[in-house]
Amino acid sequence: MKKVGILLVLLALVLAGSVPALAAGKLRVATDATFPPFEFVDEKGREVVGFDIDIIKEIGRRLGMTVEIINTAWDGLLPGLKTGKFDVVIAGMTITDERAQAVDFSDPYFATGQVILVRPDTTDIKEPADLKGKVVAVQIGTTGHFAAQKIQGLKRIDTYDTYPAAFLALKMRKADAVIADELVAKEEQRANPGQVRVVGRPFTVEYYGIAVNKGRTDLLRQINRALALMKADGTYDAIYEKWFGAE
Repeated sequence: MKKVGILLVLLALVLAGSVPALAAGKLRVATDATFPPFEFVDEKGREVVGFDIDIIKEIGRRLGMTVEIINTAWDGLLPGLKTGKFDVVIAGMTITDERAQAVDFSDPYFATGQVILVRPDTTDIKEPADLKGKVVAVQIGTTGHFAAQKIQGLKRIDTYDTYPAAFLALKMRKADAVIADELVAKEEQRANPGQVRVVGRPFTVEYYGIAVNKGRTDLLRQINRALALMKADGTYDAIYEKWFGAE
């Protein structure tokens, strides 16, 4: 979903001037660069790029901060944030009640949902109920993993450290399906025509947020203000169109 919420836009309209800069310095940003098109390593293997990366770099610019991207395994993101290794985490991370007990989240910046990805020759899976008796691959600790755990009658849930590993398991017939975020699954389908396909519609509704440590209220407030201004002045829409096309 391109438009996260009208309230955010209305907030932006009452904000005047530019976002006040934090103390001059570096914004240490952690991400798990295995989640295209949100964050991934470019074809040259040198740089982490993606929708999330453009969003956080623009926020950093508006805060007067140099952004340092730190590529980190998914299960190390929030622990590293909690111990002060990073200032923020942006990684296609869904805002959940459980995560919000450990860290604070920005206002939502993206809406999504979980979908099912299968091989092209699969004809008996169209919705979650059809996964009964099937092996489902997921990235461990993600909302796709959590969604799979709520489906009754699965034969097995196989967990992988990254989505690319889960997708590979599907292609190699080690799994019958993958549950993943909608646009990530569609990107995998686009990048591998004839090998995988998305079936059905999203069966969850989720919102991504930028995570900061509890107590960093000033940083969180300025991130939210930057996001609001980006939405009001069209910058968010331009970044969205770059990675996902026009609506």
